[in-house]
Amino acid sequence: MADIDQILTRGVINIIPSKKELEDKLKSEKLNIYFGIDPTATKIHLGHAVPLRKLQKFAELGHNVTFLIGDFTALIGDSSDKNTERPFLTSEQIEENFKTYKKQAEKIIDFSKIKVRYNKKWLSKLGFEDIIKLTQKFSVGDFISRELIKKRLSSGLRVGLHEVLYPVIQGYDSYFLNSDLQIGGTDQTFNMQAGRTLQKILRNKTSYILTTAFLTGTDGRKMSKSWGNAIWLDDSPNDMYAKIMAILDNLIIEYFTLSTDVSMDKIEQISRDIKNGKNPMSYKKILAFEIVKQLNSHESAHKAQENFEKTVQNKEQSLEILVVSSKSGSKLSEIAIKEGLVASNSEWKRLIDQGGIKKNNEQLKNTAEVLSDETILQRGRKIIRIKPK
Repeated sequence: MADIDQILTRGVINIIPSKKELEDKLKSEKLNIYFGIDPTATKIHLGHAVPLRKLQKFAELGHNVTFLIGDFTALIGDSSDKNTERPFLTSEQIEENFKTYKKQAEKIIDFSKIKVRYNKKWLSKLGFEDIIKLTQKFSVGDFISRELIKKRLSSGLRVGLHEVLYPVIQGYDSYFLNSDLQIGGTDQTFNMQAGRTLQKILRNKTSYILTTAFLTGTDGRKMSKSWGNAIWLDDSPNDMYAKIMAILDNLIIEYFTLSTDVSMDKIEQISRDIKNGKNPMSYKKILAFEIVKQLNSHESAHKAQENFEKTVQNKEQSLEILVVSSKSGSKLSEIAIKEGLVASNSEWKRLIDQGGIKKNNEQLKNTAEVLSDETILQRGRKIIRIKPK
């Protein structure tokens, strides 16, 4: 049985209106709890898994839990963490994207305990009069006071009128599901507050919000579908293991906390060991093994570790392995410069002339070579694994 205090503290940034109130409610009754995700891409990454893991913990406690796929809200696009307006997605694109969502999420959550729902089922039935009545419950001033929106407006960038509707529509999801608790990242606080507003006004019901921490991506920024810095749930075990081994040492504790079930006592001990000078690599290998095991199998994790030790560690290649994707046909020189393998075109050419760049473990001789298949570039102790897209 999951521990309520651990659920409400581990990887949690904020609980609105208060942790104590929510804890008492969780202990006294079954709650309606949901987490939603818009299918704006075809994959789910390890950062999405943070709230999904919370969802699973609440399901194990016996609450009524819903995994909501925003096949309607994706038409609008959420700008909560974006500096520009989201591109418009067609219904066909959205349908194609969400085909794989459940299969990927099954690596984290047990769908025998968690319902899957699609918000198009109810949102598509709202008439113009219904939407007007909903918008009356909110202020445009609240929307434009948000930091990113203010920044866009002050910079003269466009803010689409449809973007104002996104929090209202997400709030209606919460109302329709009669939610007691919404789960999401901190960037979703404003949108989730809209749900609390509708629940209070239309039902006189107090509902709750739990925001989770963001997982840092492989480039040091928040893990994001848009930035190419993600560890995907459908990555092969070998790629997943290698990506985790390539994260910065200062992210080890964060990844243990947000992406594994290793006890906090054990994680705190690992943190002390690293601070006291123990080699972080040994703990990173434990981390990589644990995550691959959870998302695949113990056997997969064992094979991935063997593969890593054989192809990287035992050949004393760099642990600075960067796994990236790039458009097929891109120049390898441009990728190498972008990812920091070389500083310039002249350095790229000079190193190839000197035999200092390897492609797939063989010396690269053609300075103008382009990406066609999955490629490993190596310069000394630095490695880039490039996957064409």
